[in-house]
Amino acid sequence: MDMTLFAQTVSLALPAAWLTTGVRDNILHPPVNEVFTAQVLTMERMRNDWPQEYARVEHRAINNRGVQKGLFRLIVASELVTALIMWSGVVLLGLAAVGIALPSLARDVALIGALLFTAIWAMFTIVGNHFSYWFAHEGAQNTHFQLVLWGMANMVFLSV
Repeated sequence: MDMTLFAQTVSLALPAAWLTTGVRDNILHPPVNEVFTAQVLTMERMRNDWPQEYARVEHRAINNRGVQKGLFRLIVASELVTALIMWSGVVLLGLAAVGIALPSLARDVALIGALLFTAIWAMFTIVGNHFSYWFAHEGAQNTHFQLVLWGMANMVFLSV
């Protein structure tokens, strides 16, 4: 067994499992996260807690519930596709570790999954910054940033 491929398999399986639990909850219990997504888009907490600062950027708020729900569905679909690609990479890496699949193909698929994982959380950070979520959703911003780092670390490791 190739130990580097085995370690890469485990390394990718961990964020794939993490993302899968999030996708599961977003599909089975959408209000849990959809409400917070809507709060970021409406800038509700900023409006309530920092009204003067909100007045400067309120034109950025998205108050249309249809648009908010559509964006949430787009997020969940992106997460689902990413999780499926990541799990495909995990399976291929595992097969490559025991000599059944080509390591180059396995790493390529895994790297695409890790890139998509990184891109999701980078986009949350970028879009969240547009909606000034650092005013009232500091924990989310920190979590998203750390997930970007987790994805990037996997991308580096998969490139070995």
